[in-house]
Order: sequence, then structure tokens, then C-alpha cells
Amino acid sequence: MPLSPLPDDSVVARRREIGENIRDIRRTAGLSQEAVALAAGIERPTLVRIEAAQASARIDTLIRIAAVLDVELSVLVRKR
Repeated sequence: MPLSPLPDDSVVARRREIGENIRDIRRTAGLSQEAVALAAGIERPTLVRIEAAQASARIDTLIRIAAVLDVELSVLVRKR
């Protein structure tokens, strides 16, 4: 199976913005990574990687994170 190509810089930059949005909203809500991950049905290390832009989040995961944070999905993916 061939390896996936590395994402270009613009993709990594957008991934970083999304991760920062999630982290900022989570912190403002006073929630831990563990609490958000548990409520969203994902592992804490997965949330850590998403917030740190080390992994791409599936749309389903972003929808669940948005629900836990009580924001629209568009808020998570907005440009900074």
C-alpha cells in the first residue's frame, strides 16, 4: 500500500488553526482534554494530536467535539 503524500503547508496551517480554535474554546469553557474526549467518544491522545495539529480530525469527530463544546461546527473551522 503506497504511503499518503505529506500535506502541504497550507493544509498544516489550517489544521493548526482548527486545533487552536478547539483548544481555546475548550479552555474558555473550563473543560479538560479528558472531559471533552470522553464526552466526544474519542481517546484523549486523539484530542491532543488534533489540538497540536499532528493529526487530521475526521468530520464526524469535529461534529462531536463541537457538540460537546456547545458551538457550531463552523466555529471550530473558522479562519483566525
